[in-house]
Amino acid sequence: MAYDEGLSIKGLQEAQADNQRRIAMFHPNGEVEQAIKDTTIAAQRYAIQITHILSGSLRASHRMKLSGKKGTIYLDPAAVNPRTGQKPSVYGYYENKRGGDHAFYDRTVEEFGSKAVGMVESRIEAKL
Repeated sequence: MAYDEGLSIKGLQEAQADNQRRIAMFHPNGEVEQAIKDTTIAAQRYAIQITHILSGSLRASHRMKLSGKKGTIYLDPAAVNPRTGQKPSVYGYYENKRGGDHAFYDRTVEEFGSKAVGMVESRIEAKL
């Protein structure tokens, strides 16, 4: 194989460093997972904020789960309303299904979803 003197590796180290930085963003506990964690926390707070209050149990039962690059918000199936003995995860389902301003999870997706996606995208783009 003949060597072409016109070829150069100028910038190769910079390109490799940039590539390593981008790969690191996707490692466990990297920038992508941190952005998803922060956004899931913000979405949970939004859902809590818009949940109607009678006893406070429904609001207090919102939980989040983080699993790699996925964040989930849900009603804790073990939570119990101390006044009624009922589970917010059961009556919360029906409260959300009532729609309108009662639909705390549907509203979170509709009202906060685009902002959540934008938060993750902005954070990742800032690191690129």
